[in-house]
Amino acid sequence: MQPFFPSNTYDTPENTPQRVLDALFLRTRIYFAGAILGEVDRSRRQALAGRYDDEDWAKSSHNIFKIIEGVGGRFHFSGIDNIRNASDPVVFISNHMSALETMVFPCIISPLKQVTFVVKESLVKGNFFGPVMRSRDPIAVGRANPKEDLQKVMTKGQELLAKGVSIIIFPQNTRQVEFVPEEFNSLGIKLAKKSDVQVIPVAIKTDFWGNGTLIKDFGPLNRQEPIYMAFGEPISISGTGKEEHRRVTEFISTHLKKWRNVL
Repeated sequence: MQPFFPSNTYDTPENTPQRVLDALFLRTRIYFAGAILGEVDRSRRQALAGRYDDEDWAKSSHNIFKIIEGVGGRFHFSGIDNIRNASDPVVFISNHMSALETMVFPCIISPLKQVTFVVKESLVKGNFFGPVMRSRDPIAVGRANPKEDLQKVMTKGQELLAKGVSIIIFPQNTRQVEFVPEEFNSLGIKLAKKSDVQVIPVAIKTDFWGNGTLIKDFGPLNRQEPIYMAFGEPISISGTGKEEHRRVTEFISTHLKKWRNVL
């Protein structure tokens, strides 16, 4: 599979045009939501037919990426070579702001590494998103029983990593625009240590795509907000992992401060 982003960085060209239908719908969410749902539905039908593999996932993710650019999203990626140069599977540890990162990560990572997510159980069981998520063989957690979730992540996570599948984990209880290091659990570090693999810290700022009140995945579009994703150098885990956990949270905090011009 050829990568969609062959360089270490990517910045949306300034002259990227607005999609005609977005203009016709007066820059409301109507076109955006319809286009995203249409792409997910195509993927869903492929998955139900048993014809949705890693390459299809990456392509549909890239289609969503282009939709976002077409409604004014301006992406800024860095550190892609840190994914490319990691020879073994890794655990990606990222903060979580919106639905955007779950939709766009596959087109960045999947062409370079076979990967899946740790996701909420409800996403796997749902009729709409469920078929796509199930086709990715994710680690599904219920979040009602932390002890049970830990066991699931450690057991299936080790199995997947041993097979060469990298794992994306969001160690926050819910999507948050503000990053609170104290609420960022060390589950990704524990999994990496137990599996003897490295972690790649990921910092994201995706509040371009807001969280909704009625439908969480389709909140307002904050079109003035740039979209940032930074992938750090792989980190090996030694000792208890506390120092590595601190380095991951510091990587995220530092990037968010820089992107918000508060450094």
